Amino acid sequence: MPPTAIVDPADTAANPLDTIEQIIGSNGWSCDRRGEFEVTAEVSGQWSDYTLYFNWSAEMSAMHFTCAFNLKVPERRRAAFHELLALSNERLWIGHFGMGTEDSIPAFHHSVLLRGTAGASQESLEDMLDIALAECERFYPAFQFTISAGKPAAESLAAAMLECAGEA
Repeated sequence: MPPTAIVDPADTAANPLDTIEQIIGSNGWSCDRRGEFEVTAEVSGQWSDYTLYFNWSAEMSAMHFTCAFNLKVPERRRAAFHELLALSNERLWIGHFGMGTEDSIPAFHHSVLLRGTAGASQESLEDMLDIALAECERFYPAFQFTISAGKPAAESLAAAMLECAGEA
């Protein structure tokens, strides 16, 4: 049985969703504050539109962040897509990709623990958003190759990660 922790209110971080709302507003993205513990936003990327979900748990002093793709994985491609997620996650430093079991929508996930801090800085939250969106954009072509073109996971990832050298 795990130890039971008594949360000292002085050890609880400030709600980072207030800062998230400011960042979203400064970027001109649409935002919906669904209460004290949840914020959603819509962002247009180069490849796709993304839905951002932020959830705050004061009890854990943790914020969970999800960046969902505007994609749905058909049942016949799910095994290959799960393989692609595993291969993709090996290339990430922060966060991970997953796919909802009920809706089959791929998403980037990341959680931030803030216990013992005054709260997340605006800079760290901006970095978290920048990294998540950059990774979603970087891996989107691989996801599409596997979902739409039926390519095997390793082939999709190799084609999407091809980096050009020099200038044309």
